[in-house]
This record gives sequence, C-alpha cells and structure tokens, in this order.
Amino acid sequence: QVQLVESGGGLVQAGGSLRLSCAVSGGMYNIGWYRQGPGKEREFVAGISWGGAITRYEDSVKGRFAISRDNAKSTVYLQMNSLKVEDTAIYYCNRHPPLPVWGQGTQVTVSS
Repeated sequence: QVQLVESGGGLVQAGGSLRLSCAVSGGMYNIGWYRQGPGKEREFVAGISWGGAITRYEDSVKGRFAISRDNAKSTVYLQMNSLKVEDTAIYYCNRHPPLPVWGQGTQVTVSS
C-alpha cells in the first residue's frame, strides 16, 4: 500500500524558488504533483514515471518547475522557480493517475 508525505512548502516572494519533497513508500509508482489554489479545483502540475525517464507538466509551469526523483531515497521532488502569486496553493503528491485518497499536502504561498 502506497504512502506519500509532502514537505517543503512555505512563504516566498514572487520570483523566488522552493523545492517540495514527496516521501514515497510501499512501492515504485508513477508519481504526480497536484495543487489546489484558493477557490479552485485541484489540478495536475507535473508527473514523473517510476523510472524517472518520462516527465509531464501542466502548461502554466513549463520552463519554471522541474520534477525529479531519487529512488534510492524513495523521494520525488518538485523544484519550483520563478514563482508567481498564482502558484499559491496546497501542493499534493499522489500516484499518477491519482488514487482517491489524498494526504495533507504542503502549503505554498507566493507574495507579491
């Protein structure tokens, strides 16, 4: 049974960077990062295959965010650069496609 725990969120100014981490246990899976902004539906942000060779990004984060994984550490990362106010959201990791159960996520707040 997969378990995923997000960390690394925080408050950052627009233009800044953050790196999120997702600790994965219970197997090797394709993993996705998702986010839910204030008053918005949860949306896909980025995904990575179990081996790390294939990545996908939502259009608004292409060129700014990078997903990677270190399977030796059972961790998936989301490097977020050039952050914008509209990136403010709770960020979640989950299998990709996602399971119906979500963790607590990690809050990312980008100030202007």
